[in-house]
Amino acid sequence: MTASVLSGCAGSAREEAPLVAGTGAPVVVPGGPGEPGRTATPGERLGEPEARVGAADVRFAEGMIPHHRQALEMAALVPDRSSSEPVRMLAERITAAQRAEIAAMTSWLESVGRAPGGHADHTVSQEQMNRLRTARGAAFDGLFLTLMIAHHEAALTMARAELRDGTDRAMRATAADVLSGQQVEISRMREVLGR
Repeated sequence: MTASVLSGCAGSAREEAPLVAGTGAPVVVPGGPGEPGRTATPGERLGEPEARVGAADVRFAEGMIPHHRQALEMAALVPDRSSSEPVRMLAERITAAQRAEIAAMTSWLESVGRAPGGHADHTVSQEQMNRLRTARGAAFDGLFLTLMIAHHEAALTMARAELRDGTDRAMRATAADVLSGQQVEISRMREVLGR
C-alpha cells in the first residue's frame, strides 16, 4: 500500500496521511541500530504524517515574494550609489539569498496550485524609495542600511508568524532560514551604521 492511496481529501496532492498498517501482508518495522525489527499491528500508524498546507503557509509565500522583490530593488541601487564596501557586500548577499528564496517559494506556490504574484504592503514606502534613488555616497549608505533594517525586521515578523501558524515543512524551513539569516544581517547592518 502506498501513501498516495491514503491521500487526504482536503485539498492539494501535498496533503498525505501517514501509512497505516492493514490486515493484509505484514508490515515489518525496522528496529534501531543493533535492534531487531518487528511486525506492525493492524491499524498502527507508521511514520510521521506529511505536513499539510495551510492558509498561513500560502500567506507567508504570497507575502514574502513581493517583500523580497522590494529588497532586491533596493539592493540593485547599491553598485551605482554606495561608497561602502561592506554595504556592497551586504547587497550582494541579500541578492543571492533572496533570489533563491523567491524561486523556491514561487515553485512551491505553483506546486500547491497557487499562482505566484500579488503584492504586499511594502515596509519601504514609495517616498522612501525615491529618497534612496536620489541619495549618493555616505548619505545613500546610511539611508540604505536604515531602510533595509526596517525591511528585514518586517520579514522577521512574517517568518515568526509562519513558524507559529504554518504547517508545511518547506515553508516552515524557509521561515527558519529567513529568521536566522536576516537576524545576522540586521546585526551586521547595525555594526556598519555604528549602532
